[in-house]
This record gives sequence, structure tokens and C-alpha cells, in this order.
Amino acid sequence: MNELIDKIKKLKKEKNAVILAHCYQNEEIDKVADYVGDSLYLSQMAAKTDADIILFAGVYFMAQTAKILCPDKKVLLPRLESGCRMADMISLNQLREFKSKNPGIPTVCYINSTAEVKSECDICCTSSNAVKIVKSLNADKILFLPDTYLGKWVEEQLGNLEVITYPGFCPTHLQIRPEDIEKARKEYPNALVLAHPECHQSVTKLADYVGSTTGIMKYAVESDKKQFIIATEKGVVDRLTRDNTEKEFILIKENIVCPNMKWHTLIDIYNALENEEHEINVDEEIASKALCCIDRMLEVSK
Repeated sequence: MNELIDKIKKLKKEKNAVILAHCYQNEEIDKVADYVGDSLYLSQMAAKTDADIILFAGVYFMAQTAKILCPDKKVLLPRLESGCRMADMISLNQLREFKSKNPGIPTVCYINSTAEVKSECDICCTSSNAVKIVKSLNADKILFLPDTYLGKWVEEQLGNLEVITYPGFCPTHLQIRPEDIEKARKEYPNALVLAHPECHQSVTKLADYVGSTTGIMKYAVESDKKQFIIATEKGVVDRLTRDNTEKEFILIKENIVCPNMKWHTLIDIYNALENEEHEINVDEEIASKALCCIDRMLEVSK
């Protein structure tokens, strides 16, 4: 593995490449990544980079977002089949139908959506900034897609507006059930439960803290507590355990793994970088419209 890591690092220098890796990736990928984080952070890093090549260790919509933000750069995705099951739940036609049933209402799309969907929404958001983004619209009613659970969680936080949600969801987070939380609390009575807002409302209502990937990690690191039950993807637990040896992190269930995020390996990254293959391109008109949606988010998030 060390030889492969050295080869990837050498290629990065030769090709002026940067590697962005999501926290749900296999932990070994952190050894070659320049930036590791959640969708908002990685979008911000993509927008700032002066690299010629961006290799995105994540899923398809993330690489699309990087290409939209950096149209002059070559964006590579190690495995093209690494898509997001939530993002695939809404097409452009389905979005148009959703909007036609609710005319004249601001439309917010989760970053877990395709470039085509972003191109017909008013503003984008991540789980880190969803509340702030929705609040910035100063509306009494919004459309939110594709994740119904994140949308309804935002509605609960703000309380003074109606969030009409599209019926999409994250299959991985939806595997976490209230009985899992109750069982874990009995087994670890002194632990705090930290959950992602993509979870069902019946789960988030039982948590001590609800937040994005970055939010969960920051909360756990800064808390005085020593034991945490983590109700999100396994990659978060892997990194918390690795970097905070004085604390204990318990994954709510062993099967809370996003299979699409876990497809990338070091050899995939090496091959993609060596051959400059699996390049991501976005139609110029679609990209231009989607960029407005993403830029509005980044502006509000400053």
C-alpha cells in the first residue's frame, strides 16, 4: 500500500492534481487526499483550487459540482458508476412536475442532486447549511428536494414556514430505526447520540445532537463526554476513532455503510490519475444555470 500511496503522490505533483475525498470514503484514501470533509467543505475547496486536475473520491454529483465550479479544470471520478441513490430519485422531468404542482414557490435542492436538477432550482444547500439557506429566502413556504427527511428537519428547526418536500431519501440513513437508538442507549447509558438529519424524524427526535457529517465530528471532538453513539455512515466513526483515541465512538449498526461511496480504492485513484480517465463533463447551458444555484449557496455560506 505504501508504494501505491507514493506513486499517487508523485502523480499529483507531476500533473498538478488535487484529490478531494468525502468522509464516507474508505479510510485509506485519506492518505493521498489533499482535503477530506463533507459536501460543503469540498465544494468550497474545489472553488478555490489552482490545480489543473481535480480527482474527486466521492459520488457522481460531487464530481459534477466540482466541474460546474471549475469548468476550466479536468475533473476525474475514479469509478463512474459511483452514483448517489438519493440523487437518482429525482429527474429533471420529475422536478418540473413537482414545481408545476406548487407554482411560484422558491425551490431549494440538496447538493445530493444532479446538475440538471440544480439547473432548475433557486438555490442549493448541504446538510451543514440547510437551515441557514432556507432562512435566507425569507419565505413562508418553500419546495425542498430530493430528501424529504432533511427538508422536514429544517422545517422543525425554523418553525415559521412550510417545507413541501419531494419524497426522496437516503437508503443508508433510513436503515437506522428508533429501536436501534433505544437499544444502544440501554447498552451505553452514558453515551450521547449524534445523528444525521437524513435520518427519519423518529430517529432525530431521539438524538442528543443532530447535524451534518462535519457537525457531528466537531461536536464529538469538542464535547467533554467520552462516549458517543454515531447514527450516520460508518466512515465518520472510522475517522473519529482514528483521530480521537481517548474517546469511544459506537456505530449505531454495523451495516450503516454507503456502498457507492465505498467503491473507490487506491488502485482506482491511481489508474484514474495515471490515465486521466473517467472525466466528468457537464453541458454548458446546464452548468451555467446550475452554477447560479451553487454560487448562491456559497455566497450565503460565507
